[in-house]
Amino acid sequence: MRDNLVRENATALYRQIADRLREEIAAGRFEPSGRLPSESEIGIRFAVSRVTVRLALDRLEGEGLIERRKGKGTFTAGKRVRHPLDRLRSFHESLRLQGLNASMRPLSAGTVATPPDLTDQFGPRCQEVRRLHLVDGEPVALGRSLLPPELAGVDWEAAGQKPVYAILKEVTGKPVVGADIEVKAEAAIAAAAEPLGGVPGMPVLVMIRRSFFADGACADHAVFHIRPERYSFVLSHRWEG
Repeated sequence: MRDNLVRENATALYRQIADRLREEIAAGRFEPSGRLPSESEIGIRFAVSRVTVRLALDRLEGEGLIERRKGKGTFTAGKRVRHPLDRLRSFHESLRLQGLNASMRPLSAGTVATPPDLTDQFGPRCQEVRRLHLVDGEPVALGRSLLPPELAGVDWEAAGQKPVYAILKEVTGKPVVGADIEVKAEAAIAAAAEPLGGVPGMPVLVMIRRSFFADGACADHAVFHIRPERYSFVLSHRWEG
């Protein structure tokens, strides 16, 4: 469906488009992802050339309302994915509950030697799973999980979009009841930067999560390398008294 513009003055077309998009940004039309349609889609909507669309977006960018990410698209400025630290949720579930178009792409899975600090929990061998987390098809985080050896038979390709916590409960019969989480910033090595579409040395957020069952046994030791442009961690406190 095309939107009608006043076309008597062609110079003013881009201003009209900018005004329309500005109103829609203010109304939250592009939430929760914050991503605007492509230049081509905007051009079709308003029946104008791509040059006119770019002039409109230039105007909004100059006002600080949008930001362009090369090869990624155009987003409302300051729109960030929020990850609450006061809720026990898997990384993927946290994205989906915000209404985002979240998906996971399995990268690798197999049996590896258990790190020394986890051998008392997993034994000499454990399962390592690497999955790429995406929003609107764009990578936002690389997750690496070390899991109990009981998960050796899981077909991670077939598991698709199923969160690790759900798979752990299915295989072990025990729900994950808690987690200790640490968040820090560091420069990404190549193995973390490349799947995220970046370069070695790029800044990333690192979330280290150790999840456990009710008996205290470790359920999952995960490390997530996260693109920081649109991701933030939130911790809420409520005063009671």
